Amino acid sequence: MSDHVLVLTTLPEQAIAMQIAEALVEEGLAACVNVLPAMTSVYRWQGQRQVDTEHQLLIKTRAARFSELESFLRKHHPYELPEIIALPIRMGSADYLAWIDENTHS
Repeated sequence: MSDHVLVLTTLPEQAIAMQIAEALVEEGLAACVNVLPAMTSVYRWQGQRQVDTEHQLLIKTRAARFSELESFLRKHHPYELPEIIALPIRMGSADYLAWIDENTHS
């Protein structure tokens, strides 16, 4: 397993996305969160095709913090079923990965 992960989630509004991003960094659950500009998401929910505007969060953290991060997102996320996907960071700058470690304290 990789020591570091990139966690993805989407949120319906910029303000909510910023609140969650700032809280994740403040709590030490993420070293950095990128809040991407509005995008259009097309998906199926409860049998119906949906088209919505969302903001993607790119959350950099340690794999060891994923469970806490997931719990935080489930508690604070406005969606009934939020996207919470963790992708392993297989390679990266040693200095950057060390910075993630330093900023995702337990």
